[in-house]
Amino acid sequence: QVRLVESGGGLVQAGGSLRLSCAASGRIFSGYGMGWFRQAPGKERESVTFISWSGETYYADSVKGRFTVSRDNAKRSVYLQMNSLKPEDTAVYYCALDPLGRGGVSWYGYEYRGQGTQVTVSS
Repeated sequence: QVRLVESGGGLVQAGGSLRLSCAASGRIFSGYGMGWFRQAPGKERESVTFISWSGETYYADSVKGRFTVSRDNAKRSVYLQMNSLKPEDTAVYYCALDPLGRGGVSWYGYEYRGQGTQVTVSS
């Protein structure tokens, strides 16, 4: 079984920064893709970013230029550096892992998902 644990969430003022981490454990083979999603109160869950095994990335338009995803395959971890945070970035952030490496923007394209970490941006 694969387990994902997110960390790094918290309360920050608008314009500030946070760095989220997601550590994977369990039976994982190389080639997997990882994504970050978020869900704000009363809204649907949305894709934030995706990073392939080789480092190719995708970003939602709402975070382009502000968020940066990276990964450390040796540590089986993925990171989300969030800068210039806005109140509308407030949400629970989830990481997800697709063993086949395809990832994508659909939550259901990922076989494993974390429990989430709360990010709150105050105005």
